[in-house]
Amino acid sequence: MSSDGVNSGRRKFLTAATSVVGAAGAVGVLTPFVGSWNPSAKAKAAGAPVKFDVSKLAPGEMKNVEWRGKPVYVMRRTEEQIAALSSLDSQLKDPDSEIAGSQPDYISGTDRSLRPEILVIEGLCTHLGCAPKFRPEVGAADLGGDKWLGGFFCPCHGSKFDLSGRVYAGVPASKNLIVPPYSYEDDNVLVIGIDAEAA
Repeated sequence: MSSDGVNSGRRKFLTAATSVVGAAGAVGVLTPFVGSWNPSAKAKAAGAPVKFDVSKLAPGEMKNVEWRGKPVYVMRRTEEQIAALSSLDSQLKDPDSEIAGSQPDYISGTDRSLRPEILVIEGLCTHLGCAPKFRPEVGAADLGGDKWLGGFFCPCHGSKFDLSGRVYAGVPASKNLIVPPYSYEDDNVLVIGIDAEAA
């Protein structure tokens, strides 16, 4: 004990203990504050862009990617599949995608894509929002036999779409499957949610 009656060991202990408790309190206050800087699940669902490596797709293969809580179908079409698209025009409701709202302005043509071989469409039927099944097999007997060149079939109410997401005539769906905004970051990386015009 020092001459002035103060226990210096006790003082050091109390100072250290108070510092530790204060630091823990500061961390406790800052953690939720810093965590609030991260986008919420709601914000992510509202439209954060999603990247997908198209180099992983084999010809004729399709993958499902989630964007804004919706399925987006990404498919690598073969040369044969692309060549067959124009032969279907007479069987479709909107072969030239003239109904507004089915694709961005920078998408045009029979293939409805930035690159003919890569199809990017929302996997929601334009009738009641069901998820159409990928049916790439040519000549499927339950889908029209030799008139079926592959595409998407919604088993809920029977809507059919070709391999560009264009709706067949005589089915409940009113328009083509939606092409979401998208662009390419480089030769292999597709970015869903960022328009090609803005990229």
